[in-house]
Amino acid sequence: MLGTMADATIFDTAVIGGGVVGAAVARGLLGAGLTVCILDEGDVAHRASRGNFALVWVQSKGLGMARYGAWTRASSDAWADFAADLRTETGIDVAHQRPGGFSLCLSEEELERRRAALVRMHNQPGWIPYDWELLDRAAIAREFPDVGPEVVGGLYCPLDGHVNSLRLFRALHAAFNARGGAYLPERPVTSIAPLSAGGFRIETPRGAIEAGKVVLAAGIANAPLAPMVGLTAPVRPQRGQILVTEKTAPFLYRPILTVRQTDEGGLMIGDSMEEVGPDERIGLGVLSVMAQRAVRMFPRIASLNVVRTWAALRVMSRDGFPIYDGSEGSPGAFIATCHSGVTLAAAHDRLLAPMIARGALDADMAPFSARRFDVPQAA
Repeated sequence: MLGTMADATIFDTAVIGGGVVGAAVARGLLGAGLTVCILDEGDVAHRASRGNFALVWVQSKGLGMARYGAWTRASSDAWADFAADLRTETGIDVAHQRPGGFSLCLSEEELERRRAALVRMHNQPGWIPYDWELLDRAAIAREFPDVGPEVVGGLYCPLDGHVNSLRLFRALHAAFNARGGAYLPERPVTSIAPLSAGGFRIETPRGAIEAGKVVLAAGIANAPLAPMVGLTAPVRPQRGQILVTEKTAPFLYRPILTVRQTDEGGLMIGDSMEEVGPDERIGLGVLSVMAQRAVRMFPRIASLNVVRTWAALRVMSRDGFPIYDGSEGSPGAFIATCHSGVTLAAAHDRLLAPMIARGALDADMAPFSARRFDVPQAA
């Protein structure tokens, strides 16, 4: 369905939010044969896609929700084919690699804390096991000859990888355009109203859109949008800051949780989780601590110039896990919100979008519903 009626343009599905999450879902919906538009607020949005660390990460995902571990693993497993398809479709190489990833520790206490968390995670009921290793300093030094003397050991998982996230963002939008999607920028949504005959009317300052389905993928802006269609999005912003160095000769051939060398040669350093509200300002104190920790891991970093810093807002639910829901009161309305949009991009495109196209999420997606936050009243 695509056309116009009175003053509104009509689509099968409207995706609200043009970041990595929205673009991945929208591309998948086009692949299912639907007509799709993306309503994007534009560059004034608190776009989490600007500030991600570009990891496709598995090893630490799922403590407290076994289903999230399986969902993350499924996305990681799908990423190679997903990246290959994007390159075929757009000519853009997103530089996906899956060489395995490391978490390095600067004290025995930190190493034990991380080990214990992984053991607890893998002992959860319903957990689908995968390989991981606890490595001592000697094993880490064999993998990273430049490692600093303070590194006592680390953890390794062969399922971890990374990408060039800016190219991913560009490739998703290029693929969306090539498949016939309609990208509609500078359209912050002011209201969503279910229609009596089914579907939704979505109001923006630049005109109305009507759609049979609507997908809320607007990050922290989902919080005020969700109640319009009978959903809830208890999400908050969490600031993360990143340092980028000048390009240097390759020496980190596998990604580390807080330090990675990009395919272009620069280092990205990121290790902050700040509860400061919707504040995207950088802080020299936090940047200094991150830089010092990176230098303790790899002393050669100290000689590199920092060429760029930024801060961005992660989209965090109360428990840190994604929210995927379909509205019972307004059938056809869905929400997709998470803080790992790059890791989960393949799952959003290849697994979640087909469910939305069919009109209902699969039963095994129930753990992701925001209903998990409902607290029963005492009898």
